[in-house]
Amino acid sequence: MANAPAPQGRIIAAHGRHYTVELPDGSLRKCFPRGKKAGATVGDYVVISPQGADEGSIDRILDRRNLLYRSDDMRTKQFAANVDQLLIVVAPEPAFSDDLTGRALVAAWSAGIDPVVVLNKIDLENSIAGARQRLATLSRLGIQIVELSAHAPEQMRAALLPLLRDRCTLLLGQSGMGKSTILNALVPDARAHTQEHSQALGAGKHTTTSTRLYHLPDQSGDIIDSPGFQAFGLYHLTATDIERGFPEFTEAIQHCRFYNCTHRHEPGCGVLAAMEQGEITTERHDLYKRILAENESQGRY
Repeated sequence: MANAPAPQGRIIAAHGRHYTVELPDGSLRKCFPRGKKAGATVGDYVVISPQGADEGSIDRILDRRNLLYRSDDMRTKQFAANVDQLLIVVAPEPAFSDDLTGRALVAAWSAGIDPVVVLNKIDLENSIAGARQRLATLSRLGIQIVELSAHAPEQMRAALLPLLRDRCTLLLGQSGMGKSTILNALVPDARAHTQEHSQALGAGKHTTTSTRLYHLPDQSGDIIDSPGFQAFGLYHLTATDIERGFPEFTEAIQHCRFYNCTHRHEPGCGVLAAMEQGEITTERHDLYKRILAENESQGRY
């Protein structure tokens, strides 16, 4: 009798070296990577060896379409794999960081993932105009910006669910932007999951400490919730990856005199010329230079 093929599943939750793997029949197994190597992340499709009634080991990670992660000089933090789009949640209060938002966009574009920005808390009339003004630069880059208030859950669902249909979406945002409120409106069971998970781990009740994938209840599509962050290093990106994270540079780069131009000070640089003509903003170019300098100080290139 031939051996049955090893089961394949999808990682829907990760906490340290524990992974929850969902099999095609909807059953869940708690799995551990074989040996020392971790490397698996939420959204990965994996081959497992079942052990006992509800455990298993991860034998192999299947090919990924993409992997989104952030890294600093100390460590790398994987967010998720096989993502179709990134939903970046920002709000007027507490003020969001242009730098962190810009970095999340670079991470998305360099991995070939479509970004969408959600401006939450539009009911804060005193500070919303300033937030809109700061997002205007991103709007000019062609990024879709969805405005909503998490306090109006029906309108919020109407705005977001069509964008999420049939796609795997990573929800990302700094702490305090209202990301959890948005998730709970889209996936009403999410809060219960978070609390159960937190109690089992003895962690805080409301803060997301681990990454988890939820299926949207009324339509096909998945949403991955990740912990809020206050830093977003991109030390893992090469110079070419960083360039790809600034799509407004693409056309201008064709006009650079030198093939290895770093777009900072070289004569005949198409990007600097485009900046002088107002086609590329100083803020975006400054962000590019900051990320490049950080990575060079690591001796990356």
